[in-house]
Amino acid sequence: MLTSDNRIFIAAAEDPATLSADGRELCMEARMSNRHGLITGATGTGKTVSLQNLAESFSALGVPVLLTDVKGDLAAMSGPAQPKGSIAARIEELGLRSKGYQNRGYPVCFWDVSGAQGHPMRATISEMGPLVLARLLDLNDVQSGLLNIIFRIADDNGLLLLDLKDLRSMTAWVADNRNDYAITYGNIATASVGAIQRALLRLEDEGAGAFFGEPSLKISDLFRCDGSGRGYINILAADKLMQQQRMYSAVLYWLLSEMYEQLPEVGDCDKPRFVLMFDEAHLLFNDIPKTLLEKLEQVVRLIRSKGVGVYFVTQNPADVPDSILSQLGNRIQHALRAYTPRDQKAVRVAAQTFRTNPAINTEQAITELRTGEALVSFLDRKGAPSMVERALVLPPEGGIGPLPPEERASIIEGSPLGRLYNEAIDRESAYELLAERTEQAQREASLAAWDRQRAMLEDAERKNQLAAQRQARAEEREARRREKEAQKDDIFGNLLNSVARQTTRTITNNVGRQIGNTLLRGVLGGLFGGRR
Repeated sequence: MLTSDNRIFIAAAEDPATLSADGRELCMEARMSNRHGLITGATGTGKTVSLQNLAESFSALGVPVLLTDVKGDLAAMSGPAQPKGSIAARIEELGLRSKGYQNRGYPVCFWDVSGAQGHPMRATISEMGPLVLARLLDLNDVQSGLLNIIFRIADDNGLLLLDLKDLRSMTAWVADNRNDYAITYGNIATASVGAIQRALLRLEDEGAGAFFGEPSLKISDLFRCDGSGRGYINILAADKLMQQQRMYSAVLYWLLSEMYEQLPEVGDCDKPRFVLMFDEAHLLFNDIPKTLLEKLEQVVRLIRSKGVGVYFVTQNPADVPDSILSQLGNRIQHALRAYTPRDQKAVRVAAQTFRTNPAINTEQAITELRTGEALVSFLDRKGAPSMVERALVLPPEGGIGPLPPEERASIIEGSPLGRLYNEAIDRESAYELLAERTEQAQREASLAAWDRQRAMLEDAERKNQLAAQRQARAEEREARRREKEAQKDDIFGNLLNSVARQTTRTITNNVGRQIGNTLLRGVLGGLFGGRR
């Protein structure tokens, strides 16, 4: 709902004395709405209505919006409101019909990290980056340093990290080759590798695998307007996502980072180019590492020059770090309860964040606000915060509450973005390339082992051949030796035989002669009587 001078009609001023509308319109300057904002208040005091009011106002101004729906009660703004009860009374009290108020729906586009309640919202591991991923995995400083090394090695080797299986494969590859990388990139501790692998398994078990992959979200697809020039309200279903607090915060960090990195500088504009609205913003800052907080602070500070406004919704201003709180120029404060000393301190802190108005006791007013009332302070045309005012928040023009599943499904099916994002893509990346390298390394290792075995067999065969040759030569030498000995034996034997034959002949001749002589003598002696 806009006034003619390009201001966002947010609320009507309320007389603190009579607690009734005094007729003044409290508006946010459109050209100052990219200076960010904060909506705070206890549960049930009207924060969601203020959030929806702002979203519809930006949409009517032609500014696309992305907001997180943590309770599932923002989807009905796609259709017209059906005022009744207190909302109908507020419309009548403020005379909104005569000021252009009408019941109408707004162009919406549903997104969901899991893809169940909207188009799948995805990001690649590389786009998420090691800093946010370390927060998501709950890594300590040493493990975060190793994750940086893994990303650096992947970049240096042209390996795309798109989904969780890519990062798991890359982590295992670095661990297996840590000795080769240690000199160039630093020490790679096995314990840290194990911690990262366990964290990745836990993350996958929690269902985060659906978020990482392709096609990843193109920021330009959020910057859409309908045929009448109204900006689309992109609603991210977060009722289940916020149950995984680190995952929820990581998605929001990524959205901020992508906006900051991809959008060009535009300086001061008559109206923002885009607005991000984060409910349950305290989840972004719970246990946030110092380095990530510094990065987030820098992004929030500089992203306004890109024409992007950021609005945080949480229960208490103390939920937001001071370094970021100081950059939130537009404030809407709903009621806070002050039953305990701690609650009372929180109320004092909240009151001190406003510019003082002498007509209002801010600290007291915060505890007295009714549902649908708020203390507001917006930046004026010169960028200075206005004095705090007690106000009646305008009712939304769109429906309030959840949307029937069949109506949500119909809107999702009719969206032209479905053909771009509904089907996941798994192209060649680190997982496939490293699997190929591993297979090639295994083949090379098998060939090397076969070569070693063949060399061993060939060496053994050569040794056997040499041994056989040596054996053959030894046998040959032995044969020659035996042959020579045999020859010697033959010569000696022949000699002995010759000597023996000669001796035998000699002895035989001698014996024969003797025998002959004896016989002769015997015969002759017998004949002649000469025997004795």
